[in-house]
Amino acid sequence: MSRYSALALLRGALTGQKHWDRAWRDPEPKKSYDVIVIGGGGHGLSTAYYLAKVHGIRNVAVLEKGWIGGGNTGRNTTIVRSNYRQPALHNFFDFALGLWEGMSDELNFNVMFSPRGAMFLGHSDSDMTSLAQRGDALRCSGIDAELLTRAQVEKLVPLLDMSPAARFPIHGGMIQRRGGTARHDAVAWGYARAADALGIDVIQNCEVTGLAIAGGRVAGVETTRGGIGAGRVGICVAGNSGPVAALAGIKLPIEAQTLQAFVTEPVKPMIDTVIMSQSLHCYISQSDKGGIVLGGDPDQFPSYAQRGLPNRLEKAAAEAIALVPALSRLRMVRCWSGTTDMSFDGSPIISALPVDGLYLNGGWCYGGFKATPGSGFAYAQLLATGAPHPLAAPFGLDRFAQGATVDEAGVGPMPQLR
Repeated sequence: MSRYSALALLRGALTGQKHWDRAWRDPEPKKSYDVIVIGGGGHGLSTAYYLAKVHGIRNVAVLEKGWIGGGNTGRNTTIVRSNYRQPALHNFFDFALGLWEGMSDELNFNVMFSPRGAMFLGHSDSDMTSLAQRGDALRCSGIDAELLTRAQVEKLVPLLDMSPAARFPIHGGMIQRRGGTARHDAVAWGYARAADALGIDVIQNCEVTGLAIAGGRVAGVETTRGGIGAGRVGICVAGNSGPVAALAGIKLPIEAQTLQAFVTEPVKPMIDTVIMSQSLHCYISQSDKGGIVLGGDPDQFPSYAQRGLPNRLEKAAAEAIALVPALSRLRMVRCWSGTTDMSFDGSPIISALPVDGLYLNGGWCYGGFKATPGSGFAYAQLLATGAPHPLAAPFGLDRFAQGATVDEAGVGPMPQLR
């Protein structure tokens, strides 16, 4: 009988899960690996998976300082979309969206991807012009985008405040119907399980404390579990990219900020699409458990703390209630925050670093979760071959020196970072 049957689940529950097999191994670190990926979040685990699956490189270790799913992968609002205006961004994120659509089958693990639609609201004529321009840019690249009238928005989400006296009047919107949400921790578990099955060592409670560099080339890492040799090392640590790169004497064009979110008590289905705002940095969706998930702006000051300020939560809640007044009746049950890499143009960095054999995947700002499979696929190619994936080529570190930044106005950096 399958261990996933009702009887097996009951048996595990009554015996403290003693009879459950591990989803992935708990190996001791080897003396050396062909590739070490620092960071056991979704991006690091997907990178390791594609290194093995696509490039046949299986002597790989993923080093996680805590536990799988304990970082930003488990601290986001689970939104998946590709409706950016800049071609470099929407082409990359749409490649990722294509991988999301087949991820559960690919990993043989239900990541609960739900293409319920991702809708931007327009609150003025200027907003609607911007949304029309973004939609045109998307459709020119063959990416779905549908401009909505005010009546169409109201029909899609009847609970929105559509009154003339609304604090944020709604003039219309734009929806990407292929967008939606996924279960964040399931993504980490699915990739960890699949990478382990291909021979990747997923090593938890193994913090990297130093980088071994000889003759201008990386030779391995120092960790809380000893030194480990490596031919190539990939940094993939979300909000901690700066401190890890600093171990090699590299200063990145990145600032770490805290980004908060919260969830309400569960209720019956009331919002069946992701709601975002063109003018407000506010986003609302309903989880499969029924809780309303809300988020907003980062705290807008440098911090590595995984906690945030009450005023930021208050602002996000006020904006969400102004858009959907019925939310005022709900109680908040949990809030959390993650540490985000805020790059200076608001776009990611997937690049070789000045130390030979050392690479970076970071700077994702608020967009890291939705990029997970595409990020891992592209980063695996860079680590395997030394050459960037064509879709990731615009995101090299040298773009800042060359003045070739990729700046998605209104989505990327906060004004003080420009």
